[in-house]
Amino acid sequence: MGRVLRGILFGFMPFFLWACPMEKRLIFHPVKMIDQTPRDVGLDFDDVYFTARDGIRLNGWFVPYSSAQRTLLWFHGNAGNIGHRVQNLRLLHDKVKINIFIFDYRGYGRSEGEISEAGSYLDGGAAIDLLYRRYNVQPGQLVLFGRSMGAAVAAEMATRVESMAVILESPFISVPEMARAVFPLLPLGSLLSTRYDNLEKVPRVRSPLLVLHGDRDEVVPFAQGRKVFEAAPEPKKFYTIAGAGHNDTYIIGGDTYFAALRDGLDWAAAAVKKTMPRS
Repeated sequence: MGRVLRGILFGFMPFFLWACPMEKRLIFHPVKMIDQTPRDVGLDFDDVYFTARDGIRLNGWFVPYSSAQRTLLWFHGNAGNIGHRVQNLRLLHDKVKINIFIFDYRGYGRSEGEISEAGSYLDGGAAIDLLYRRYNVQPGQLVLFGRSMGAAVAAEMATRVESMAVILESPFISVPEMARAVFPLLPLGSLLSTRYDNLEKVPRVRSPLLVLHGDRDEVVPFAQGRKVFEAAPEPKKFYTIAGAGHNDTYIIGGDTYFAALRDGLDWAAAAVKKTMPRS
């Protein structure tokens, strides 16, 4: 038995040595060049630079909607940069009628530094501070919206600050669980230091929660999104984006998808109002 175990360990050793330094390259796929801005789709915007607490300079776009009282803070996924979300940004602006702030994590787009889980949380905190300070956004007007990896950043922020609503789109259980789903025969999950553990975070979210997930998601299994939702406390809602995969939710979902976002925000505002103490 001892020789068998040693053989297994030695057999996997090259894989262990390869996997550890490759972790960030497996998880994060930043792109530095920004090919489009909101101006290319007819939107006015502030091109904003701001600084995280550890001194890293970050970049984002604030896109106002006339007379909007709510502001959506968008935490994007693990690939590309904010320039790859411009078409989606235009639709979200027009159909949900909300101010939007989208920014790049460190190492993405024009943001400095190198991405990490801890760094992305510093970046999220800096984005919230910016909205409070520069745009006078109040907690009761703030919507935390995260997609895919960004859902984990949004969930972490929701454990730290008050908000009107938290929207998680296509959330996974955790990075190790995703590794097990993608590489079921390899012990990769146990080697990863990056966690992004939504299952641990969502029970501590106290704002109204809306979870959306495409039922044909080819990247994050639909069942993972359901499990994240089930772990969260009330008030919460789940919306299935029928026929949608991982990157086409707003396209396949169409007007019904955007209606679900609008209705979800109205529901969240009403839920918050119910919990407010009466004077």
